[in-house]
Amino acid sequence: MLHYLKGREFYSVMFKIALPIMIQNLVATSLNFVDTIMIGQLGSTELAAVGMANQVFFLMALFLFGLYSGSGIFISQFWGKKDIKNIRRVLGIAVISGILASSLFTLSATVFPRQILRFFMKDGEAVRLSMDYLSIVAFSYTATAVSFGYGFLSRNVGQAKLPMYVSIISLGTNTLLNYMLIFGNFSFPALGVKGAAIATVVSRLLEMSLLLFFIYTKKYVLAARLKEMLDVTMSYVKDFYKTSGTVILNEFTWALGIVIYFAIYARMGEDSFAAVQMVQPIQNISMVLFFGLANACCVMLGNKIGADHEEDAFLYAKKFAVLGLVLALVIGVILFTNASRLVAGYKVDPALKETAARILVVFASYLTVRIFNLINIVGILRSGGDTKFTLFLDSGVVWFIGVPLAVLGGLVWRLPIHLVVALVSLEEIFKAIIGLNRLLSKKWLHNIINNMGVCEAIVDVYISPDLAD
Repeated sequence: MLHYLKGREFYSVMFKIALPIMIQNLVATSLNFVDTIMIGQLGSTELAAVGMANQVFFLMALFLFGLYSGSGIFISQFWGKKDIKNIRRVLGIAVISGILASSLFTLSATVFPRQILRFFMKDGEAVRLSMDYLSIVAFSYTATAVSFGYGFLSRNVGQAKLPMYVSIISLGTNTLLNYMLIFGNFSFPALGVKGAAIATVVSRLLEMSLLLFFIYTKKYVLAARLKEMLDVTMSYVKDFYKTSGTVILNEFTWALGIVIYFAIYARMGEDSFAAVQMVQPIQNISMVLFFGLANACCVMLGNKIGADHEEDAFLYAKKFAVLGLVLALVIGVILFTNASRLVAGYKVDPALKETAARILVVFASYLTVRIFNLINIVGILRSGGDTKFTLFLDSGVVWFIGVPLAVLGGLVWRLPIHLVVALVSLEEIFKAIIGLNRLLSKKWLHNIINNMGVCEAIVDVYISPDLAD
């Protein structure tokens, strides 16, 4: 199995794509860790309040991830053929869809905040604080949709460094503003959770502005004019959503299942929910490497499939799967043996730290199987347009196995939170068994742009020359 880890050309391309994504995610998760510690210093109630409000953002972010992942399948394969015209058409559909969807989330969060938050907890101080946070932070959602779109899809055309640099600036600004506005430093008022929300809005607007400024002034591949972005027919849009719509549904229904998990954790008690929130940034930091691998996998396999090199794509798939397992084993051992040390920085009750450490041990125990599923679903199967199967695999297992186990463990049997998390994590084992069979079957290998007859028809109709790279 380890012979799949060889290959100089493979690693050269992989690091070019994955490294900027890893750095960007590392900065983001590290600063989010600092932000969580800052909010945690206000108390476990404030920590739970921000965690509840951020479930709305999580749901929107996963919807956008599905939208742009689906778009990325097309763009990666079009980039394999250097088809700039169709790349910009797909960009237009994706970004406009993202703006419309994020606007609906903003409207819902500002008009119905109490109804949304009472899904997690009954009225109380945590819900009141969460409403204060959500009513402000919701105004960052549309800027986030634009930034996610251009940043995510830049990676699919080999331009991953710009989103990384912009993200570092934006997140650094967010952390500085948090320090100023949460606690009232540098003569600013101490606004608590409201200050954290204002910091997020400002940093998201800055991120969007910088990203668009550099993409369009440098005339990068995604520097599309509005006319180019709207240069589509209804049949083209339908073909786009035939594939990407399944990915969107996959991510949204999966995210909704995860939100149900968090709602159950919240109903188990404020401390249980706060403990889960304490562990989240640590988990995210440990996943940084693997999100980079999964994204690089999807791009590299998509390029190979788009260029009709399917055997190379299958070989790359096996390389990524083995590499992910080896690295996950190493990181899992580190987390398992250092769980208590990793939560020691929180200024909370020692019993709450102990609970968080136990949750982290559970996460470490399942890490290898979780990483295989991440790389297989997001990186391998989707690169070949196998979106209907991934919908069944990812969302189906969450809803038919994970959610029932969460209800039984958390609300019926009333187990401790770390045991409920362990019970829910069993769904990863089911995914891995089914997903491995699919990977080895090669049934996921589809050149979707060759099968997208409408694309060929549109290229014939629009006879203007392709725009320069």
